[in-house]
Amino acid sequence: MHTYSLAEYEKSIDCGDWQGVADLMLSSANKLAKAGAGFLICPDNTIHQAFPLVEPQSPLPWLHLAITGTRWLVESEVYPEKLAARGLDYLRPRRAECEEIHRIIVDELVYGVFRPAAVETFQRVIGRMKDAGCDAVILGCTEIPLIMNDENSPLPTLDSTRLLARAALRRAIQEAKTST
Repeated sequence: MHTYSLAEYEKSIDCGDWQGVADLMLSSANKLAKAGAGFLICPDNTIHQAFPLVEPQSPLPWLHLAITGTRWLVESEVYPEKLAARGLDYLRPRRAECEEIHRIIVDELVYGVFRPAAVETFQRVIGRMKDAGCDAVILGCTEIPLIMNDENSPLPTLDSTRLLARAALRRAIQEAKTST
């Protein structure tokens, strides 16, 4: 496992420097390749936006999961591109909802602050999406599952962190079987 701090990534994300994000990802990828990793994962949904810059130069293959999440993620095409390619429709939070979700993630959840008001905000946004016809909600940020899950969400949840971990485990098991 290797990663730079979120603050390092935010320096590039805040100014729209996706090449800077890609450079950090590639630095980690190269370190992990030298350490003997067989493939790479990125549990941070927001920086998936840099994958088009990363994949052509990566020393190893990446498992990639590509909508609630940070403003950077929700406003990107990471999920819409992947969903559309599979014929799935999607709905993003409204601008004000997106801003409040982003604030909760970066000002509260990443610091271990879990407030009932944050849960209520997510429930309200997800409830509106349910009323608009959505069938499930992607928890597209590693911190959201700390406060939201199938038990307190108006819609079934797709926890991107757990889905990625399961995919990585399946991949590692497959590689172990083929190498023996």
